[in-house]
Amino acid sequence: MAAVAKDRPEPEPELEPEPGRGVRIRGFKERLKRAKSRAEAQPQPPPPPPSSEGRDVAKARGEVPEAAAVLLAAAHLLLLWALIQLSLRQLLLLGPAGPGAEQAGFSAHTARKHLQHITDFGPRPAGSPANEILTVNYLLKQIQKIQEGSAAAHSIAVDIQRPSGSFSIDFLGGFSSYYHNITNIVVKLEPKDGAKHAVLANCHFDSVANSPGASDDAVSCAVMLEVLNALSKSSTPLQHAVIFVFNGAEENILQASHGFITQHPWAKLIRAFINLEAAGVGGKELVFQSGPENPWLVQAYVRAAKHPFASVVGQEVFQSGVIPSDTDFRIYRDYGNIPGLQSAPPACEASLSTSAPKGLWDPLGLQGMSPLVATQGIDLAFIENGYIYHTKYDTADRIPLDSIKRAGDNILAVLQYLATSVELADSTQYRHGTMVFFDVLGLFVVAYPQRIGVIINYLVAVAAVLHLGKKFSTSINHGSHYMRDLLYGIGVTIICWFIIFVTILIVAVFVSLTGHAMSWYTHFYVSIVLYGSIALAKLILIHTLAKNLYYGVSLIYLCRSTKWTLLGLGTVFLVSATLVCSGAFFPYASDPAGPHPKRISLQHTTRTFHDLNGEIIKRDSGIWINGFDYTLMSHVTPHIPEINHTIRSSCENAPFCGFPWFLPINNFIRKNWYLPASEISPKTPVAFKLISKYKMPLQSMKLTFELTGPSHMTLYIRPLEGSFIIGSSIGDGTSLYSSDGDYFVFYSHGLQAPPWQFWLEIQTLEPTPDAMVTIAVASHYLFGEDQRTADLIALEKRFPEWCVISSWSSSYNLFVF
Repeated sequence: MAAVAKDRPEPEPELEPEPGRGVRIRGFKERLKRAKSRAEAQPQPPPPPPSSEGRDVAKARGEVPEAAAVLLAAAHLLLLWALIQLSLRQLLLLGPAGPGAEQAGFSAHTARKHLQHITDFGPRPAGSPANEILTVNYLLKQIQKIQEGSAAAHSIAVDIQRPSGSFSIDFLGGFSSYYHNITNIVVKLEPKDGAKHAVLANCHFDSVANSPGASDDAVSCAVMLEVLNALSKSSTPLQHAVIFVFNGAEENILQASHGFITQHPWAKLIRAFINLEAAGVGGKELVFQSGPENPWLVQAYVRAAKHPFASVVGQEVFQSGVIPSDTDFRIYRDYGNIPGLQSAPPACEASLSTSAPKGLWDPLGLQGMSPLVATQGIDLAFIENGYIYHTKYDTADRIPLDSIKRAGDNILAVLQYLATSVELADSTQYRHGTMVFFDVLGLFVVAYPQRIGVIINYLVAVAAVLHLGKKFSTSINHGSHYMRDLLYGIGVTIICWFIIFVTILIVAVFVSLTGHAMSWYTHFYVSIVLYGSIALAKLILIHTLAKNLYYGVSLIYLCRSTKWTLLGLGTVFLVSATLVCSGAFFPYASDPAGPHPKRISLQHTTRTFHDLNGEIIKRDSGIWINGFDYTLMSHVTPHIPEINHTIRSSCENAPFCGFPWFLPINNFIRKNWYLPASEISPKTPVAFKLISKYKMPLQSMKLTFELTGPSHMTLYIRPLEGSFIIGSSIGDGTSLYSSDGDYFVFYSHGLQAPPWQFWLEIQTLEPTPDAMVTIAVASHYLFGEDQRTADLIALEKRFPEWCVISSWSSSYNLFVF
């Protein structure tokens, strides 16, 4: 205290004012005031030019000119584009391209020949001669050739399976499935002395109607044939068996894989599987599902695959249900209890899984025939160019040879690794744990256990808390407002993204109201320019306001001005919005080199409604029209004026609104059209009848029915008021899935099948009700002479070229019991 006081300056003594000094001071102040007023009244000279001092201060604070900031952002985007191109370049395989260069391993040229032969048979829906005879015979012929040329170290056995069965699945809202006499071709490659464990490779050779199905999934079967050939010619003996399943009824919602894994005697050997599927045409195959658990499978893929490409994000998206699709991976995982990996080449999906002994619920009483084991898997799929997936454009020539080569090399390497691995023999030891995995620019894959990811997240969170705590304590000591600034910044960020979302939503609604939605479908970069410009402009504007109103010239904002950037983005948005709303960018394209078609479904159907006495109370015929995108029929009506709002179909008081839905997607498609047409006369009509009715305990009735018809039929069951289904022979035998009170059953069979008999047990509140249940049967003629009628052919010709039509004949027959 003494030292402080010593350093203080001594106060000056107050002086007495001189006589008359106060009057002199007042006079001086008045004269100074008058002079100042006169000076302000005179015109002022222009201010001197700004010195470089202000610019130096801004530079010292880290600000950069607006042009430099724009160039910096452009350089960042250019670098990002270059990295994407580097990743895409990994698809181009270096080395000799001739067939002779592939003698030692997988031959993409041979696989392409198989692909061309299979697709030459045309569309291959289950039950069709193209699927059940032509494709089956071709596959068996090629397998026989491979068998004859196999090395002495291996043994090859072939089995043709024709399973029948039933199951329920919570897909598309949930439904039950029944199949009879469908086809699986099963090949077992094993050491001469046999094997106790096996890895499974699965593909399907059937296709949807109206598509040659090159990517989905003929290319996978072609790849599997050549992988089988390469493995069989290897002189190195295997430790475990490799089972190849060529299944013929995947498009019937996974029926053939269910038939194999629940009924085939070789299923008990399986410890891992690779399932090959499709979600696009060409490109790189993506591993997008793994498990359940069994981290060693992902590690096996990382170690063995020659051209790895994987993302756990794909698994999260696919398993979330956002994408209304499913693969055989699900069947092997759920019914075989086999963990695996699923990968998706842009033309095909694949799944790899393993199994360990574990019991399985078996609704058909078949578990004694084929004891099942817990299986792990990996799912792979081609994902590029989904515009032509399940269309007539899905042809062999659209699948690049490099895509086939990549997929074949990877699958061959992974199968070889698993067939000689220690983990496969005792997968239970390595079962627990989940992997996080992703590739880096397609060069290599990073994979680590999920628990490591959790630890990393916790460490980052702790480091963030410690850092913020240090910043808070420092700001308190120096009198700054770090906490306030941080909260303000978080608030600005949240408000910014909310406003951007609302703005984009408003723009999208406005574009839709002008009748020009989906311009992005063919012109993808238009959506980037339209929505990207307005989003970026909003982002910059909000942060500019935050800078000017709160942060001043804080170092977190590097750009001194944004006015020219905002003006440029606003101009780009206005120009692009004007072009889009004027219809300059048509959504669809029929260019053979890059088609972007509109998908439309046509069913020429005859509907018949019966009462409780079996009398027909209503009968009509028409072409039922469904559009599978947001624009519905708005672009079609100018070409076919009859398809307008006056023929919009109404929902009948009947199961599934009285229309022949092929799948339970009525909740996804709310608008459709019904154009009057002549009656259909199929050569294989539906026959449905009640063959027995028994009274059961607990005031219930057991009704047994018999059904005959084409290879594909769907049943819609609606219990009437006061009635409840408490048991059935369909699905798991105790319950059916229900959609808004209606039950959906999918039925299919192979080339031939006896009449299908099934029963329902229905409990009623009343002792003797007049009616208990309404059952509708829809038939679907997906191939042969009954598929297309003259009315269908005539209407198809009137659609513009940019439409892809999937058409068939059907019927809807409703009964009351």
